[in-house]
Formats: sequence, structure tokens, C-alpha cells
Amino acid sequence: MSLNIEKIRALVRLALKEDIGKGDITSRLTIPKQAQALALIMAKEDAVLAGLPVAKLVFEMVNPALEFEALAQEGSRVGYGDVPVKIQGSARSILAGERVALNFLQHLSGVATLTAKYVEQVQGTSARILDTRKTLPGLRYLEKYAVRMGGGTNHRMGLYDLVLIKSNHAELCGGIGNAIRKIKRLNGKGAKVVAEVRNLTEATEALFAGPDRLLLDNMGLDQIREVVTLVEASNRSRETKTELEVSGGVNLETVQATALTGVDYISVGALTHSAPAINLSLTLREIGNA
Repeated sequence: MSLNIEKIRALVRLALKEDIGKGDITSRLTIPKQAQALALIMAKEDAVLAGLPVAKLVFEMVNPALEFEALAQEGSRVGYGDVPVKIQGSARSILAGERVALNFLQHLSGVATLTAKYVEQVQGTSARILDTRKTLPGLRYLEKYAVRMGGGTNHRMGLYDLVLIKSNHAELCGGIGNAIRKIKRLNGKGAKVVAEVRNLTEATEALFAGPDRLLLDNMGLDQIREVVTLVEASNRSRETKTELEVSGGVNLETVQATALTGVDYISVGALTHSAPAINLSLTLREIGNA
């Protein structure tokens, strides 16, 4: 669950360079160099917090002398008017890091908040909410971290850590069954094998070849139930069990009904590609001169 700061240091450095460039000319022309300030980051709506360690790193990289204090826990819920962060020190430095810190906090908290809404909808079922690879370039590690903060589960990080046979792979291998068998024969490292299927016929063919998981792509509820019945019967007669994942077309209005079919996972691209940013603001007041 923890965040590896070293993995994001270069990203934060790039974000600061993009925003500050040669320096904050407005602050330099209006604020005395020695001015000290207290800044509060305030929530303007209900949210699940994610990105506090990133915000802390932003301010540390701007000025290590800044005092950053998290007043709320990562992954906790905040409401309108709550103050999850306090920063104290150089006014110029606080303003230099403000936008970058808020950009990370607002976006990652948005991902965590949307994820939590999906997770709430499937409580009491066997289904877990998964993210996808539909992430902003360069932000995948952080966005998937935010999904975990919202109670979700990470799917594969990239093309390298899970075999996922999609329709294009199957087409070039002569069918989904052939693709699974070929991969199981050549899969020396033993990566888990997930096979995407679009109907009951493909699901039956794939199941016979023995994947670790079937990914039901854009199926309706009746089709999903048919595959669940098929797989449950197969699992009763086999030592190795096949998991079921649903993907495509799932939203907050339909996710509960999908979970009630008995599937193991529901993957939702919207968690990362469509999560609205949470409204957070930073207010600052001068507390003296150094």
C-alpha cells in the first residue's frame, strides 16, 4: 500500500520545472524574500485523500526548510471545510510549490474518491474493483496507487507483468483456444494467463484450454450469468480454478448488478481516465519575517 518516493522523484522534478521555469516572477516582485507564511490546504467537497506524500515531496524539493504537516491520513475521508495539510515557512517557496502540489493532490484524490464509490457499490459481493492501463502517460504508478487508496485493486501495471490475450492476439493465433495453449507451452516465467472473450462460444473454447482467468468483454448481464454458470460447473470438476473478470461498459449505475452475477473482478477504465479532480484550495497568511 505504501508509495515508493524514489519512483516519483523525477516526475515531481519535471512538474516543478514545467511550472516554475526560471522562477516565480510575480512572487519575486511582490513578496519580500524573508516573508514567512502559514498555508492551509482546504477541502471544498467530500473526498478520499490521496497524494499527501507527493505534495510533501513537492514542497521539500522547492525548499527543504518548509514544514509540511499532514493533518489527515492518506486514504481517509474529508469533508467540506476540512484542512488536511498545513505548511509553514518561506512565503515565496510555498507559492512556488502550490500549484504543482495541488495538481497532484486534486487528481489523485479524484481517482481515490471515484474508486471508493465503485467499491461501495459492490460491498457484500465477491467482486473486487480493478483499474486498467487507461492512465495518463507518466502517471500510471501514482494513479494506480490512488486506486488502492480508494479501496480498489490494481490490474497489471503494464504489458510486462501479466499475459492478457485480447481479440487481436487470438485472431493472429487462429482462435482463443490456440492462443492460450501456445502461451501455456511457451510461458516459461509462469505469468498468469487471462483470456478476453466476447460471447459464450469463445468462453467455452477458452475455458477448455485452461486459462487462469476469463475476461468477459462488453457482455450483457444475461451473457455474464451464462458464463458464470459454465465456469462454476468447470471449477467444481477441476483442481485449478478459473477466475472471472468483467470489463467494458460498467458504470456506477450498473456495477452492483454486474457484481451480483458472481464474478470475481470488475475492471473500470473510468477510475483513472475520467475521475474528476477534487476541489482543494490553498490559503496563505503572512506570519512575519525571517
